[in-house]
Amino acid sequence: QVQLVESGGGLVQAGGSLILSCAASGRTLSGYDMGWYRQTPGKEREFVARIIWSGDTTAYADSVKGRFAIARDNAKNTVFLQMNKLKPEDTAIYSCNARQLLDYWGQGTQVTVSS
Repeated sequence: QVQLVESGGGLVQAGGSLILSCAASGRTLSGYDMGWYRQTPGKEREFVARIIWSGDTTAYADSVKGRFAIARDNAKNTVFLQMNKLKPEDTAIYSCNARQLLDYWGQGTQVTVSS
């Protein structure tokens, strides 16, 4: 069982930056593909970014490509999401996902971008 805890969310002005962290416990993350997803009220959860277990390959939603960057530190059992040039439409609850046959989710952290 993997427990995931996100942090780093908050209120930021448009054009600003935030770094989200996802700390894992219970299992080492080195064998898991990790991802970030986001959700706003009344909408389905949306894929944001993913990084495979080795860190060699990443993928991004078109809406964040060039602005967000996902990274992982397997030694610290932590995954990061660097978010730059934030837009009001990036406002959402951001959740961390660990995947290895099963999916594990954190509780999420709120990101609010003001215009």
